[in-house]
Amino acid sequence: MTHADNCKDSWLVTPVARHIWETKYLWLKGGKIPEACIEETWRRVARTTAAAEPAEQDQWEAAFYGILRGFRFLPGGRILAGAGTDRRVTLFNCFVMGLIEDDVESIFEALKEGALTMQAGGGVGYDFSTLRPGNCLARSTGRIASGPVSFMHIWDAMCTTVLSAGVRRGAMIASLRCDHPDIETFTDAKREPGRLRHFNLSIQVTDAFMEAVEADKDWPLVFPDDLLEQDINAETVMRQWPGFNETVSCRVLARRPARKLWERIMRAAYDTAEPGVLFVDRINELNNLAYREYITTTNPCGEIPLPPYGACNLGSVNLVRFVQDPFASGARLDLDAVRDTVGIAVRLLDNVIDCSEFPLVKQALQARGSRRIGLGVTGLADALIMLGLDYREAAARREAARVMETVCHTAYRTSIELAREKGSFPFYEREAYLESRFVRSLPEDIRSGIEEHGIRNSHLTAIAPTGTISLLANNVSSGIEPVFDFRFSRKVLNQAGEYERFDLEDYALCAWQEQGGDTANLPTEFIDARSIPPGAHLEMQAVLQAHVDNAISKTINVPEGCTFDEFRNLYQSAYEHGLKGCTTFRSNPVTGEILSSETDVAQVGMERDVHCCNIERE
Repeated sequence: MTHADNCKDSWLVTPVARHIWETKYLWLKGGKIPEACIEETWRRVARTTAAAEPAEQDQWEAAFYGILRGFRFLPGGRILAGAGTDRRVTLFNCFVMGLIEDDVESIFEALKEGALTMQAGGGVGYDFSTLRPGNCLARSTGRIASGPVSFMHIWDAMCTTVLSAGVRRGAMIASLRCDHPDIETFTDAKREPGRLRHFNLSIQVTDAFMEAVEADKDWPLVFPDDLLEQDINAETVMRQWPGFNETVSCRVLARRPARKLWERIMRAAYDTAEPGVLFVDRINELNNLAYREYITTTNPCGEIPLPPYGACNLGSVNLVRFVQDPFASGARLDLDAVRDTVGIAVRLLDNVIDCSEFPLVKQALQARGSRRIGLGVTGLADALIMLGLDYREAAARREAARVMETVCHTAYRTSIELAREKGSFPFYEREAYLESRFVRSLPEDIRSGIEEHGIRNSHLTAIAPTGTISLLANNVSSGIEPVFDFRFSRKVLNQAGEYERFDLEDYALCAWQEQGGDTANLPTEFIDARSIPPGAHLEMQAVLQAHVDNAISKTINVPEGCTFDEFRNLYQSAYEHGLKGCTTFRSNPVTGEILSSETDVAQVGMERDVHCCNIERE
């Protein structure tokens, strides 16, 4: 008998949901007595987060439990697993680590900080651009550098060791500037299967580089002159570089035709699904805290751009729980109920900041200084199906944008009220914050409220992949991704670190069957990811980006038969659509499949390199 069998009214109606809860989120009280059912998990989280309230704790505990119960609101996995337990873990999913200084002592100190953070449950992001390119001579020691990619292998080995068993695999992202001299080595780093398997790779792409690609110009590959052996005849350019407060003189070490370099990046992404790209100038231009921080990388799945030692906790509104009269001609989303849930969820996530432990003091200072949260949605594709909308069409995008606008504006209004009650985040500077581009795009009442009362959280919205918690919620579609397939097989880790296979049915399909629908004659809105043109993925991400102040984790699924020219245009289109980044996945011999449908179970590739949004690395 499983623990969940003791529940009189279990919400865990699928075997995989029970497996996820029992292996990832169930708490053994005192190491002995297990929680009897997921309702006890929800009560634990509600009780713990309500304890951060200065008054009316019973009222807020009931409100928090009310949105958790029945999977209306899905807090990030670290919150479910750690809140109110005796485990020394962080409740934050997302971290970006500190600057890696270009000397051995600092490199291994950064490695230690990463190990401590991952051991406590956090995924980590790194910018390796500060490390000297391979074969360069250091001015201070005369040592020949091995380059950033060589050091990434040390991090990869650390991750394997720290998280060598159990149900959660280590999640890391490595990013590198597009003008770093080792950019080509970095671009091709995952062409060999099994290399750097714990890392997602992303390239920091600047506006200047995209302009050079467009104009077919040469592109200089550079590194700060102060960190290299002196050469008085070297060509230099001025660049903003991590670790320097102002622009710094950088030596031009090589030049490449920008278009050829861009094509090399695209070819690697086409062949191996990596690297992704981060449009870093846009990330910084739209950062609400651009007046005090410069961002060069993100958390492992890309939805939270963060400064050094930045951290963010996550949560998602489960849209399928707000569909009224599903599959009927009058099906609709209850936006009033969405607003009520968002208002309570913002408060819960804000309290998580005060409840959480942090592996490093610097992380606590950043998290409490900005009070960033990342509230988003999940179950979008299933909700659209239940509303009779086709993910590929404009009507679906309009509905998705409408609900995300509701989430965003409600979150900001709630944060203003929290500031009136509890005070603004410590890094808040009224005039500078109000001048940020994203804040200027908000409705007048929100901007006026911020001006008068301040705001509790610097950032409020993000769309995470939610692979694990969506399975927990009985296999709703993940984040804003389309339904992968309506019946498919998935391998999930157990506590012994071994894979178990589960045969799954999509949430919307199950709801259709429960209403007596004929599965042999599904309506046209039952569309899976493989039937959606890549451009439709991108367009969905683009319409939602306007209402997201952090970022969006979205994988654009590309058919194996997609031509390279079609593929390459996706990234250019992502840039033109104003996205902060772009990640694609095309099944190929290096990556295998993320999942397997019932028609290709024999080809499942979960034991191979896993993709960034795989549930073991979320």
